[in-house]
Amino acid sequence: MARHVLVVDDEEQIRTVLRAYLEADGFAVSEAGGGVEAMRQITTTHGEPPDLVLLDVGLPDLDGLEVLRRVRAQSDVFVILVTARSEEVDKLVGLGIGADDYITKPFSPREVVARTKAVLRRAEVDAAGVAGPGRVDNVLRFEGLVIDADRREVLAGSEPVSLSTLEFDLLVALAKAPGRVFSRAQLLEEVWGYDFYGDERVVDVHIRSMRRALGDDAAAPRLIGTVRGVGYKFLPEPDGRPA
Repeated sequence: MARHVLVVDDEEQIRTVLRAYLEADGFAVSEAGGGVEAMRQITTTHGEPPDLVLLDVGLPDLDGLEVLRRVRAQSDVFVILVTARSEEVDKLVGLGIGADDYITKPFSPREVVARTKAVLRRAEVDAAGVAGPGRVDNVLRFEGLVIDADRREVLAGSEPVSLSTLEFDLLVALAKAPGRVFSRAQLLEEVWGYDFYGDERVVDVHIRSMRRALGDDAAAPRLIGTVRGVGYKFLPEPDGRPA
């Protein structure tokens, strides 16, 4: 059965192009030109709700952020936010409002299809309970940090840490190879799991958000180190050994 994607954008041309590319890749597609119509389709009791929503932030009637807040109060549908400015992504991630990914305009329709497939693929991996990109089996233990990759749970000290899907997968990708320096491109391939068309700085945004959640000071990091001009590395050694 084809996966159902709802494209929400007030520009008809964008909806038409995305529909064509998504349908060519086997998706069933519906459209909404505004936030109110999107909410009606997402929360409908008639027919099948979408598996994933491509949601423009700048909608005229009910903006995308408000749509997402309302959706998250009653649904776990996957949402990819589309924003007009790359600098907004940092703000959106910092808000922690529950988007599964972010795309900035202008974008390649192929990128949108790739990101849609990647989000749904991660969901299938999680549901199956098997390893996939950015995941390893068993429990990773470090001084003051425990990562249960199977349960997708993190403890900092004795306190649970709430991470988004992408943040968790980034953390595991780094933690399963302590000391290894990952470039942004390598992390995109490891975690997003496809050829990335957008701005590699999206990795920086999610790393900053992950650091905040873990209480890791970027100026004096204990967990995630920045390698200037290259990327990132996980600092602690397993079993509490110092880096």
